[in-house]
Amino acid sequence: MKLKDVKERLEVHHSDLSGSSFDDVNLSGTSYKNINMSGSVFEDINMSGWRVDNVNLAGLRLSRANLAGASITNCRLEGLTIEGIPVADLLAAYRAQVDKA
Repeated sequence: MKLKDVKERLEVHHSDLSGSSFDDVNLSGTSYKNINMSGSVFEDINMSGWRVDNVNLAGLRLSRANLAGASITNCRLEGLTIEGIPVADLLAAYRAQVDKA
């Protein structure tokens, strides 16, 4: 199915859209629940204001991303690195300094 120059609100349930391609599409305000997006590629995307809860991001790679104002809380961080530095080590060093103060 092809949609071009269409402005519609879609409600999609129990569907397989694997292999679909979206280019120059406005998906602002959309909601995704119980979705398998493994292997998906996001490139040149405005995700400002996104809220991501209860997701599996194992193996996620971010590059050239604007993370200004981003917040990571209550997350499993084993193996997470920033610029090659293990985040668990950074947090341990930070907490050690805070505990000394």
